[in-house]
Amino acid sequence: MTGELSPIDKAKFVAAKRAAAFVEDGMRVGLGTGSTAAWLVRCLGERVREEGLFFKGVPTSTRTADLAREVGIEVITLEEARWLDLTIDGADEFDGELNLIKGGGGALLQEKIVATASDQMIVIADAAKEVETLGAFPLPVEVIPFGWTASQALLEEALVSMDVMGRDSTLRMNGDKPYFTDEGNYILDLHLMRIGNPRQMAMILNQIPGIVENGLFIDICDQVVIGYGDGRVETRDINAGTVEEHRLDFVESDNLFRDV
Repeated sequence: MTGELSPIDKAKFVAAKRAAAFVEDGMRVGLGTGSTAAWLVRCLGERVREEGLFFKGVPTSTRTADLAREVGIEVITLEEARWLDLTIDGADEFDGELNLIKGGGGALLQEKIVATASDQMIVIADAAKEVETLGAFPLPVEVIPFGWTASQALLEEALVSMDVMGRDSTLRMNGDKPYFTDEGNYILDLHLMRIGNPRQMAMILNQIPGIVENGLFIDICDQVVIGYGDGRVETRDINAGTVEEHRLDFVESDNLFRDV
């Protein structure tokens, strides 16, 4: 089955497989949203079934919650967990300081709440997600529907004074209707091309009325696990300043790869 995966999917799989090893019995774990995070949930479900691993997962979206229950992971709310030992999630971009752009899957608000309510955040990604400077991937900004055009106008006005290459913003659509987040909000995607000062931007965006949260994750990620299509995995720990390399063999597993 693994032989049918694309190099990108193989890279996502090995990163997820490596990151799943960080979960220990009794932990409360935040489970991210997106294609790479879905691999993680499947890998953790395999550990639950085959090793008897027991932990409680706090999903960051209804999609992740449904998949986690499907593979046998006990799902609880953040209110029930109160605080988490670890959150593992994907990213749309990350830089050398492990600053992130997230929200391509539309779950940035819950993802940021869960990540900041954790002792540690690990990001899993394929190597293509690493960039020198954030911004090539459109930056998602979650806004409430009421007065969203006014929020958009204020946002674009604020971008004039920021170190960016582009200032266009578009309302994310789902077919011919606006895309709705799990919280019933809209998402504006900012086409900035380059974000010269992500920390400043994150602070300014959240001061604009109507903006709920932005997809810049600054000083939140502790480790990144980078997967490659040939099975190599690199783990970088920003706090310890360490880099470790592993190689994972692809093993056939009908349970893990079903419906992929």
